[in-house]
Amino acid sequence: MKSVTEYLTFSIPERMGFLNITLRLEEILRISGIQEGLMLCNAMHITASVFINGDESGLHADYRKWLEQLAPFDASPQRYAHNRTGEDNADAHMKRQIMGREVVIAVTQVRLDFGPWEQVFYGEFDGRRSKKVLVKIIGE
Repeated sequence: MKSVTEYLTFSIPERMGFLNITLRLEEILRISGIQEGLMLCNAMHITASVFINGDESGLHADYRKWLEQLAPFDASPQRYAHNRTGEDNADAHMKRQIMGREVVIAVTQVRLDFGPWEQVFYGEFDGRRSKKVLVKIIGE
């Protein structure tokens, strides 16, 4: 069994944004030499996400609208108790919880074994600073 670990760093200039990271993950897999196994990819920050879905701009616009309806940005301490600690990002924590922390992808014959249209995305909900994503591949 072989294991490979990489760390990716992203800095999204907007408060909320989505970045397709599929090609970077495929490159890490190719370089790893692992032919069969699993890839774990997780956001290493509590206001960011990694998720799988389609790369379609309308869907991403719908995510933004839906997430903002579920957990609207409000920096004031009146809406969110978390913001009473001096923070202003309670909504970002909730958005991350909804979109998820990580994905695990099967590796089959040196490729990420996706269903039709599936891609991997980094989701940012409290942007304007660098955050890391862990990529861990195990297999043979």
